[in-house]
Amino acid sequence: MSVATPLVKLSRNDFKTEQEVRWCPGCGDYAILAQFQKVFPTLGIPREQFAVISGIGCSSRFPYYMNTYGFHTIHGRAPAVATGLKIMNPELSVWVITGDGDGLSIGGNHLIHAMRRNIDLNIVLFNNQIYGLTKGQYSPTSEFGKRTKSTPYGSVDTPFMPLSVALGAEASFIARAADREQKLLGDILTEAAKHKGTSFVEIYQNCPIFNDGAFFNITEKGTKDDNQLVVEHGKPLVFNKGKQGVIFDCYNPRVVNVDEVGLEAITIHREDGPLGYHLALARMHGPELPTALGVIRRVERPSYDELVNAQVETEIDKKGRGDLRELLQSGHRWTVEG
Repeated sequence: MSVATPLVKLSRNDFKTEQEVRWCPGCGDYAILAQFQKVFPTLGIPREQFAVISGIGCSSRFPYYMNTYGFHTIHGRAPAVATGLKIMNPELSVWVITGDGDGLSIGGNHLIHAMRRNIDLNIVLFNNQIYGLTKGQYSPTSEFGKRTKSTPYGSVDTPFMPLSVALGAEASFIARAADREQKLLGDILTEAAKHKGTSFVEIYQNCPIFNDGAFFNITEKGTKDDNQLVVEHGKPLVFNKGKQGVIFDCYNPRVVNVDEVGLEAITIHREDGPLGYHLALARMHGPELPTALGVIRRVERPSYDELVNAQVETEIDKKGRGDLRELLQSGHRWTVEG
């Protein structure tokens, strides 16, 4: 008779390392790191079953600061490395840490195909709308007209909206958080960890050196009530302390006063609703509309790693496990003599 080994109770300190955290003072990455180290001990997963994989950028220093397995990979390729890891070690909880440059520029192809395949990964994209590590060039999410070192006359690029990209790639779980909304960020990371399949979380992250205040209208006390809509499954889309709400007419959102139309008229958020609704909700932005935070879409479909491993097991059942040496020595061979 086997006896299950009880899980060791973990704490935040168990996920801290002795590495000096090297981000600029005031960087939003500190707040995000704190939430990771707070959430991971609550997930009921042994520490040795976590893996944190990153690419290149300020956010990609993350594996050094998490006391888990980790790999600081190359620019944009973290989803590819994480895919191989998850398929070969399906028991692992694999987290991909990327940024708006790393994930949406050189890494865009890897990112969209990871989500399309629905690999059981947790992809967290830190969006500060700038290249921070290379000192302030515009990024794929920088707003039109953005003046930077690489766009001194203003960017003429149309920016990516990360959640639109994720929805277009058929992501089964998408959410948006902000570095300064700590409780909500922790809740979203917890829900992402529970999801079977690719979870994609965009985090609005402040870069105090090269793009300070990019999201302050959404996160700061004096303005966030007017601009922040926290969505929750099965509940009406209300904001500004319940005074205002959002109604969708054929996927066209508009803001109304709750007292004038009644709470029953406000659109109810559904994480499993139509893709068109989720796309419209994710694309809302000021000044006319509030920005949605929270879990926007969550649907169930088979994960790629489960399907691949099921195929492997089926073939093993049919043909046996096989022998690598026998395979290499089979077929046509020749000898090279010196």
